[in-house]
Amino acid sequence: MDQPAGTATTLPRGVRFGYGSGSVATGAFGTIPGLMLLPYLTDELGIAALWAGFVVFVPKAWDVILNPVAGRISDRTVDPAGPRRPWLLRAGIMLAGAFALIFAGPDMDSAWLDTAWVLVFFLLAATAYAFFQVPYVAMPAEMTSSYDERTRLMTWRVAILAFTIMLAGATAPVIRDAVGGRDGYRVMGVAMAVLILLGAVSAWWGTRRAPIGSVAPGAGSLVEQLRIVARAHDFRMLLTTFVVQALATGAMLAGVAYVASDLLGSTAAATILFVCFVGPALVLTPLWARWGERVGKKQGYVAASLVLAAGAALAVLARGGNDTWTYVATGLVGVGYSGCQVFPMAMLPDAAAVDAARSGENRVGVYTGVWTAAETLGLALGPALYALVLSLGGYLSSEGQDLTQPDSALTAIAIGFSVVPAVLVLASLWWLRRYTLDAAEVAAAEGVLP
Repeated sequence: MDQPAGTATTLPRGVRFGYGSGSVATGAFGTIPGLMLLPYLTDELGIAALWAGFVVFVPKAWDVILNPVAGRISDRTVDPAGPRRPWLLRAGIMLAGAFALIFAGPDMDSAWLDTAWVLVFFLLAATAYAFFQVPYVAMPAEMTSSYDERTRLMTWRVAILAFTIMLAGATAPVIRDAVGGRDGYRVMGVAMAVLILLGAVSAWWGTRRAPIGSVAPGAGSLVEQLRIVARAHDFRMLLTTFVVQALATGAMLAGVAYVASDLLGSTAAATILFVCFVGPALVLTPLWARWGERVGKKQGYVAASLVLAAGAALAVLARGGNDTWTYVATGLVGVGYSGCQVFPMAMLPDAAAVDAARSGENRVGVYTGVWTAAETLGLALGPALYALVLSLGGYLSSEGQDLTQPDSALTAIAIGFSVVPAVLVLASLWWLRRYTLDAAEVAAAEGVLP
């Protein structure tokens, strides 16, 4: 149903859950390539770590270019269901199919041909993902203009995201190992594709009764719109913070399989690491949201970032094979990570909606296109950064065979998983301190009471 811009809306629980279920698709696609693709390329196909990092990075870099375009297109989409919802179904179906094909390639007796297959279908999946993710992230700014309701909406989204990360991250290695070899990766890819499809369809169906904003699309070319967005100070500071943290998260995610197998001595440890990471997030996400309503979103974001950095730093103990402290550190990372998702994702609609309220033009899709493009770049650079650290440490690639890694490679595995992410998260706070948008300013701009 249509609502005028600036109307504060308390959303039904069914709509909150329906919207949040889209995180099943974004969580699975965001997690599995970062977790499984680098080991697949280095340890199954035998590609050198540096080249494998390049293959993982390229499709994500393509999304950096494509996401603002997808946002612009969704801003101008005319449909009875609104400009965003139709894309959830169209792109969601395409994403699931392309994802399954990433790991489904035939054995072509050439590591480079096998890798080319991965690259082509990863590019297709990344393209579909852009047209799913950008409209999906744009929806909260148009569904409600309540400052606190957006935080509640993000609570559902992040809780479901955390559960999906645990489900996908814990089960994908189990499925792969149960089947074994390349067939294990193929079966895992199909299983995760089904999960993505369920999330996309659920989000499309669950938001059918959500309000639809009626702000007019922004005038001018995409380049002109991007220039306007680039001049938005608070958005720029928030985005930079989030991207630097996405880089840290991407590096940690890429390191899970290596930490589990090479430092903790068990591939099953990857599943335990994911449970330790996501378990606290499932419990504490609503608490972060409630605390944020009391102290403010920015203050909550700072606290969550400090917890995340502390957990990442503590994870350096994995170098000594100390599994207990590694799991504790990972749990602390999960506590911080849940807050580092709730707050910025609740602050983004504020920045975009304030612009729409002041200008009378809808640039929400362009805002979210830039946001998701930058986030994608950060998450893509994370595995690439981790691969670079492995390469500098002298990591030895293989073709499904066990190799004894040199001490320098083991140290690189630990540093890339802990010290590097911790430093990045702490550095990101330099930009966050310059963010100034608060509840009073949002309310004044949108003409509603907080």
